[in-house]
Amino acid sequence: MSSNKILFLIEVAIFTALALLLDIIPGLSFKIWAMGGSISFAMIPIFIVAFRWGLKGGLVSGFLWGVLQVAVGTAYILHPLQGLIEYGLAFTVLGFAGIFANQVQRAVKNGRTKVYLSYITLGVLLASCLRFVAHYVAGIVFFESAIDGQPVWIYSLVYNISYMLPSFILCTAIVFFLFHKQPKLLMKAA
Repeated sequence: MSSNKILFLIEVAIFTALALLLDIIPGLSFKIWAMGGSISFAMIPIFIVAFRWGLKGGLVSGFLWGVLQVAVGTAYILHPLQGLIEYGLAFTVLGFAGIFANQVQRAVKNGRTKVYLSYITLGVLLASCLRFVAHYVAGIVFFESAIDGQPVWIYSLVYNISYMLPSFILCTAIVFFLFHKQPKLLMKAA
């Protein structure tokens, strides 16, 4: 096995574990709903892997983070299909930020701050939107509205956007800050 593959596996494992820790350590996430949904820093390690290693690294890390949430018992699962959508799919799609990995790395290498800020924002936005869609669909199919008379699609929209939008903003700002302050540490090893 090549040293690059070993480095890939080690980084995916470490950043995935970091995502789980950021999600479960009290005070590092703001749980706003009893049935899941929090504003947290936990997606940041997945985005770092995605921007360092591309789509493959991001998807693997996101998937493993979802699996770890089920394994440690922090997942809120009512039905196996709901669990698959909300923990298998919703966290895996965070890796789609990696679609912009080459553009981010090239812009960081060339010192083009506005360009890599744009691509980081696009990557985090795409990934956050895909995660939102997974949670939104699961909310419509598997959950009822908590408010009598309110359509479930409105409830799921409000419920999921209430934590995904602030999480998107938080993660975009911090990932950009990390790339801006320590670009060489966040560049993929050659």
